[in-house]
Amino acid sequence: MNLLNVRKGQFVYYRNKLHQVYSVKPFFKKSVHLIRLEDLEQQLVTAKEITLYKPKHLDSFVFNYKRFTLHKEEKAKVGDYILITNPKPDSLDHHHLHAIEIVSSIEAYGVISNKSNGIKHSEYWVMVPGLEEGATIIDLEQPDAHEASDLLKKQELDSRPTYIPKIGDVFQNNNSDPVLQAMVVAIEGETIYLGSDIEIDVDQLTKSGTWRLVARVPL
Repeated sequence: MNLLNVRKGQFVYYRNKLHQVYSVKPFFKKSVHLIRLEDLEQQLVTAKEITLYKPKHLDSFVFNYKRFTLHKEEKAKVGDYILITNPKPDSLDHHHLHAIEIVSSIEAYGVISNKSNGIKHSEYWVMVPGLEEGATIIDLEQPDAHEASDLLKKQELDSRPTYIPKIGDVFQNNNSDPVLQAMVVAIEGETIYLGSDIEIDVDQLTKSGTWRLVARVPL
């Protein structure tokens, strides 16, 4: 790609895997900062090393170790991941094209995200958990049948936590009313201590589905 065409939020392929542009710093040799969607690992690359991809309805990809399928006709629920596809932020909102955010509350004409953005229903597609019927898997730019089969099998058998928490990470409890967000303030073995005097086991935090990671400490 030409560096002039690289924008924050774009989906791109780098070394055959799906990434998202996190930022662009044109005065650096490796000017494009990427996040690999399958595990949120970060990369610094040059623009000529990446290939642009435009997400489509029923595209399916792994995000943070979990598979999702984009669906343009679903209405979001609290706790859902959404992909911003038609951003029209007002002066108080800061969402951008292809930002991935978590729904914190539902309003009459849209949702409020975990980043306090007001997002109209016409501005997003829901990231439905799992592989929907008729979906197209887009994790790899040039998949072969063996490689794609191995990818799906690995996801089914992988029982590791979605993410190992670090001090400073922010998690959201989608079962609380109102929705609660709390920061990791201490870790002792398998016990995680969150703000608001919350003490929780690491498996309950990462595997139960009640909690979701909403902000990660930069690497």
